[in-house]
Amino acid sequence: MWGIIKIAYGEIFYKPLLNGLLFLTSTLPFNDLGFAVIFLTILVRLILLPFTHKTLKTQQVMKKLEPDIKNIQNSNKNREEQAKELMNLYKSHGINPFSGFFSLFLQLPILIALYHVFWKGLPFKITEVYSFLSIPGTINTVFLGFISLTEANVGMALLAAISQFWQAKLAIPPKVNQSKQGDMAGMMQKQMLYVFPVMIFFIAYKLPAAVSLYWTSMNIFAIVHEAYVRRKSRTI
Repeated sequence: MWGIIKIAYGEIFYKPLLNGLLFLTSTLPFNDLGFAVIFLTILVRLILLPFTHKTLKTQQVMKKLEPDIKNIQNSNKNREEQAKELMNLYKSHGINPFSGFFSLFLQLPILIALYHVFWKGLPFKITEVYSFLSIPGTINTVFLGFISLTEANVGMALLAAISQFWQAKLAIPPKVNQSKQGDMAGMMQKQMLYVFPVMIFFIAYKLPAAVSLYWTSMNIFAIVHEAYVRRKSRTI
């Protein structure tokens, strides 16, 4: 069973993304791998945009409903009745609180495969390349003239960590940032705000800089998207 899953993962997710990266690298001037990594990351995020956009819109509505949710939780201690009232509240505002889970479930294999491409797929191997593509004789693996994408780079790892912190900071509601010590969920989110970027730094520091560039590009896209959705929600 595991062997079948592995083959399916390779054929459906990994190989198309790897060959997409090769196509972009071959097409771009000077066969620049760095810009190919950025363009492929943005392209994938654009494909996933309908799912991520719906999730962000749901999160914004949920934030606005926080006072109503707390009132229901405080006024009704019966769990079943509480759940019914909450679902009626969500339904009246046209949101599904579980949509974020399903959205993440759909995105995860693609994002993992993209990460795998930049970690294990470079340099390109002829056995993984489609027959109608060819590996260029020379590929520029030095991004911006001084960052080797096939080797670990502390500066790129730091950039990935900073962008991760910024993205997490933007995603956490202000109320969570100001939550009291007794608010366990708030404490956990605040810990992740600081712990996860540090983890990203140490992981990225051990991997090729192409992975850090992918992670940074993905975070910047998410930051811009989050800012746009927040701005639109304030105008509604």
